[in-house]
Amino acid sequence: MADSAAAKGPTSYFPSIEKKYDQPVQHWLSLLAARGEGKHMELVAWLKSEYAMGHGHANALVAHHLAQNGR
Repeated sequence: MADSAAAKGPTSYFPSIEKKYDQPVQHWLSLLAARGEGKHMELVAWLKSEYAMGHGHANALVAHHLAQNGR
């Protein structure tokens, strides 16, 4: 729990994403990678519509995904 308390930015959402959706963060990042190119809000909308993900959780995953891919 100490690691999640120290997390900042999008990664601070990761523990609650894993708990709520019962999947590791890497699962969601892999889905985003497989989805391919897309604008930030397009990818957020996709996670929300396809997986009933909340806006904050989807936004955190997309922000981290895009940052990791230099976008």
